[in-house]
Amino acid sequence: MSINLSTFIATECASDDRHPVALYQLIHQVAMCCRTIAAAVDRSALAGTTGSAGVDNVQGEEQKKLDIIANDILLEGTREHAALAALASEEMARISRTSQERTAGQYLLLFDPLDGSSNVDINAPVGTIFSILRCPGARVPATEADFLQPGSEQVCAGYAIYGPATMLVLTTGEGTHGFTLERGSGEFILTHPRMSIPCQTREFAINTANTRHWESPVKRYVQECMAGTHGPRQQDFNMRWVAAMVADVHRILLRGGVFLYPQDGREVSRFGKLRLLYEANPMSMLVEQAGGKSSTGHERVMDIQPHTLHQRTPVMLGSRDEVERLENYHQHARRPLPDLVDALRNLWTEY
Repeated sequence: MSINLSTFIATECASDDRHPVALYQLIHQVAMCCRTIAAAVDRSALAGTTGSAGVDNVQGEEQKKLDIIANDILLEGTREHAALAALASEEMARISRTSQERTAGQYLLLFDPLDGSSNVDINAPVGTIFSILRCPGARVPATEADFLQPGSEQVCAGYAIYGPATMLVLTTGEGTHGFTLERGSGEFILTHPRMSIPCQTREFAINTANTRHWESPVKRYVQECMAGTHGPRQQDFNMRWVAAMVADVHRILLRGGVFLYPQDGREVSRFGKLRLLYEANPMSMLVEQAGGKSSTGHERVMDIQPHTLHQRTPVMLGSRDEVERLENYHQHARRPLPDLVDALRNLWTEY
């Protein structure tokens, strides 16, 4: 017997005393918005909604028409929910409070409405990423400061991927689960319960066009992978890069691998490319709940204390062994002239 999202949520409500029913109702509402976005993506070429909107977002990046459409669908579809205090979007400079400002909503919703939106024009996978936090003290009204919580405080994280099939992947802290949209009924059906990332992998995802800008630990890691059986890893690796975080992480959840979007020499002032609150934190929670690991190379992504709504960060996530190897390379690189120091120490001992 197939289990749809509504049944799954009802079962979770009955067995989970960590979260009130209101949270699961909010998750269901977000899922319905994702279903609507999937339909908008499907008909975008016919509806003339591909291409640029002719404006930039708060990040200074060109907005696509579907970025705006997806953002509006999520805003209008969730802002009236009684459990919600406020929303924040990658596409908006400021938070959006619900119309019920006099009531104390329990939760905050954050989202990247259409990750990888440039892929729409070439009919490649795109997606929606979302995160849910508790509203501290159920303040009325909620403020931007309420959103500045580390990823470890998330009560739910998820994404929808719009590809050959539309899938919804989510976690509330008890495993990562995947649902596939059955287009005839409009139901999300549980097809991938308790997704699990293998600890080891021979596949990595990174944009090698940026090689010249990377820090030395990342260069070392990629060079070793690309050296294959003739290099220090003594095995061949495959490289994949879809240019949409949703698609690359989805592949890792299904068959393993590691995704890297490291800091590079062009981004010193902002420390990274991906947004901590809208992309890095929710994807990190999903990966960790599937047995993987997520790091900046220096620290766990979900331990970072945010200081701004649109803060960026480096991200390295996926199969645990590979992320730990990257962390070791970064730790080694922080040591002052490690090889020379060790050599001198050995000489002194021998003397």
